[in-house]
Amino acid sequence: MDRRRLVGVALVLASAFGFGSGALFAKPVYEAGADWHVLSAWRFGIGAVLAWAWLAIVPGRWAGLRRIGGRAAAVSLALGVLYTVNSGTYYAGLETVPASLAALLVYIYPVLVAVLALRFGRRLEGRRAWTALGMAVIGVALAVGGIDPANLPPIEGLALVVVSPVIYAIWIVLAARLSGERRETTGDGEIGAAAAAATALMITATAIAWWVTALAVGREVLPGQVPAAAWPGLIGIGALSTFVAIQGFYAGAQRVGAAQAALISTAEPVWTIVLAGLLLGERLGPVQLAGGALIIAGVILAQTGRRSPVRPSNGGAPQPAPAASSAARAPSITNAPSEPIPRNR
Repeated sequence: MDRRRLVGVALVLASAFGFGSGALFAKPVYEAGADWHVLSAWRFGIGAVLAWAWLAIVPGRWAGLRRIGGRAAAVSLALGVLYTVNSGTYYAGLETVPASLAALLVYIYPVLVAVLALRFGRRLEGRRAWTALGMAVIGVALAVGGIDPANLPPIEGLALVVVSPVIYAIWIVLAARLSGERRETTGDGEIGAAAAAATALMITATAIAWWVTALAVGREVLPGQVPAAAWPGLIGIGALSTFVAIQGFYAGAQRVGAAQAALISTAEPVWTIVLAGLLLGERLGPVQLAGGALIIAGVILAQTGRRSPVRPSNGGAPQPAPAASSAARAPSITNAPSEPIPRNR
């Protein structure tokens, strides 16, 4: 495995563990008396502050903003607004759906991403990758099928959790196209600064949307109105399950492709299930555990064997600085073929 791909896999796994910890951070917040709307406002507010701090303190990151022109910035902000639907449906459903079950239901999205990538991105290559995806799907089905019907949560909560991965799959494919991914290429070769800047814009747009709607409907979202017991969970979900998770996934997907990143992320429900058992006392049966084992096996299978080289959209070569008279544009937009970007957890 080349270094670019190895770093990409590591970033996506870190992202998966971050996202997978979100449900665990959210449950104590709900128990403290804060609702999902308040949680979402503070989650992305904290994540946005950390994203801008990351740009400011790491040398070279701030330059990424100068490389993003008006069109790419607008798409990044639109993706951030779209993300409110993904996150809102998931965390609203989480109020009534157990964390372990919610984590499993979300994992229909790798299949959706794989299908969308056939037309809009770098598709999964060969029998090994598609076999791995099939194993992951069967694993999720076994895990969900092992739930005792007598303990099923309300249908409304389940429906909200199922809508979330549909929106997330669309978001992933459009975010990948923003980074420059096409059928034969992954994202741009100069990844760090551009990914950090795009992610900061996305998280900021999501945060603004949540804060505006929370204040508009009269939620008790101001610092003095948030229960003291909710703050540890809010900080954890903002730092690990938002900043680290979104930044890691976006940067990782630029290296390995959106469909492959979604497949690697199937390690997330296993992480959530283990933590839910250790921290919340939630227990899964043998069939569900077998499903988890299949998911892990699928991820391992997908990352072994031969594959064609992953070529960044600019071939990995640094791009010259734009002329002063020209508007700077994100390399992902500048170097991409002249294909329309389709209207985009």
